[in-house]
Amino acid sequence: MRYDYEARGLHEGDVAADPLEQFEIWLQEAVAAGLAEPNAFVLATVASDGQPWSRHLLLKGLSEGGFEFYTNYTSDKGEQISADGRVAMTFGWLALNRQVNVTGACGKVSGGESDEYFAKRPRSAQLGAWASDQSALLEGRAPLEEAFAAAEARFPSEVPRPSHWGGYRIMPETIEFWQGNRSRLHDRLRYTRSDGAWPITRRNP
Repeated sequence: MRYDYEARGLHEGDVAADPLEQFEIWLQEAVAAGLAEPNAFVLATVASDGQPWSRHLLLKGLSEGGFEFYTNYTSDKGEQISADGRVAMTFGWLALNRQVNVTGACGKVSGGESDEYFAKRPRSAQLGAWASDQSALLEGRAPLEEAFAAAEARFPSEVPRPSHWGGYRIMPETIEFWQGNRSRLHDRLRYTRSDGAWPITRRNP
């Protein structure tokens, strides 16, 4: 299963000096192309035994120079981030022959930011945050459905944010833009944070 990518090219003179600006450009192009969930990314963390774990999440914002997502603090990913905040994330826009790879440090956003985002979620998603003890063992689906029903009964109107649920922000140290090209001669431009600047280097494919 192999095909040769079209020669679109990615050149140093064509990208923004700020990698977050360049990311926003590519994200909007993915949106314009009609890709399903263009804000989806893979988050990689490392467990205390050194085992890497990865999973798909959804990007929920770009602010204060970082990438934001929301989850359960007591989930596997939350506990792994608490133990070691170094993470990696990958956006894969395969229909455009593109990916963006990010490394950096991950930490919680403020309680106020989490409250503000939680209030905008659909009611069903708010209740789901109360019902799911994310990553914990579950004996069949029935207990989960029962927990959801209990949350519905407990919160007949406004649903408050659970204390175990909130946002994280990844502050990037490297952001690499990958553009597929012919003959497997892909373009890789890597921004690396250095004293407040973002010098760009080109890497072999």
